[in-house]
Amino acid sequence: MDAVQEIAELLGNARFTVALTGAGVSTASGIPDYRTPGTGLWENVDPMEVAHVDSFLRDPSRFWSFYKHRMGDLDSAEPNPAHYALAQLEEAGYLKALITQNIDRLHRRAGTKNLAEVHGSIDRGECLRCGRTYPHETMLKATSVGEVPYCECGYALKPAVVFFGEGLPDDEYGRAQDWAGRADVMLAVGSTLQVWPVAGLPRVTLRAGGRLVILTGSETPYDSEATIVERGRLEDVLPRLAELLLGAGPATH
Repeated sequence: MDAVQEIAELLGNARFTVALTGAGVSTASGIPDYRTPGTGLWENVDPMEVAHVDSFLRDPSRFWSFYKHRMGDLDSAEPNPAHYALAQLEEAGYLKALITQNIDRLHRRAGTKNLAEVHGSIDRGECLRCGRTYPHETMLKATSVGEVPYCECGYALKPAVVFFGEGLPDDEYGRAQDWAGRADVMLAVGSTLQVWPVAGLPRVTLRAGGRLVILTGSETPYDSEATIVERGRLEDVLPRLAELLLGAGPATH
């Protein structure tokens, strides 16, 4: 029995499986992760200069001159087979909830419903002065002609994603913590499990007696504690996992 078959057996017997996804699940959609040497988003850009809330407040125009390209890349990306496989596992009842660090909306577009976006989403813009929110199209319209998007109150809009120097959204992270504590299996997918506080969620599952399965191409701090570690390409591994489980008939648990 290979690792994917073992994972399928584990999920088939699980009561409450939760997935935790990171940037690696979206690289096959053409979205670079953050730290891979040579291709990572922060390879040639200092994140503290363009993605810290203080930098945004100090110079929104500089932020948007960088981020309009990032937003364009995210807008043109499409869900890949890994996203669709996770949505299929949820629909069949094998996956109860999904926690993502990604802001790209691809899980939602692939059909995942029970979702916590703990680092926010580019789906909307927000005003840090008055709290108004705006649809994604408002930001896109302004940046497409080289302008900074503004709120009606005259303050520059910020994408509703978590910057360095900001806390996570309480409602999203609260749900994530609840799910992690209830999980008897957590699938850590495409995440290095090094960005806090989200990196602490597998520990919540482990302390509650759950088991951890790691599906990512690089080492993580949790490898020695995981029940299974699989380094294969997510766009291959996850569809095969879905095929093994869904081929056995619809989930009844």
